[in-house]
Amino acid sequence: MKKVINLYNNYKEVINYLIFGFLTTIISLIVYYALTLTIINPNKAIELQVANILSWVAGVIFAYITNRKYVFNSKNKNVKKELISFVSARVVTLLLDMFIMGLFVSILGFNDRIMKIISQIIVIISNYIFSKLFVFKKRS
Repeated sequence: MKKVINLYNNYKEVINYLIFGFLTTIISLIVYYALTLTIINPNKAIELQVANILSWVAGVIFAYITNRKYVFNSKNKNVKKELISFVSARVVTLLLDMFIMGLFVSILGFNDRIMKIISQIIVIISNYIFSKLFVFKKRS
């Protein structure tokens, strides 16, 4: 058990990011699937992107709160500036997500549910890099 605790302590940030990134993805996917299985038609390019954006908003709200508190343990007093940086970085990955979904679903005809999962994996990795390097960087 001591080895597990030491392992966790050594990789706490990455482990917490994976846990909360997974939960963020679940929230985003639930919102996306709920919309596309009820009121939004994913076969219509505009509606596909509306579902994508609404699922993104839900994910970003959850991700900011959990990343700030549990992943990067931010003590930044300027929450507004930090939040703007976080959302700006997430907008970049939203555009990446929209591009992937637009290209592979709307243009190439791939299954939207499968592509959403693949897109989320790419987005999670990109979000960690942006958060680590630009949003929650440790100040000396």
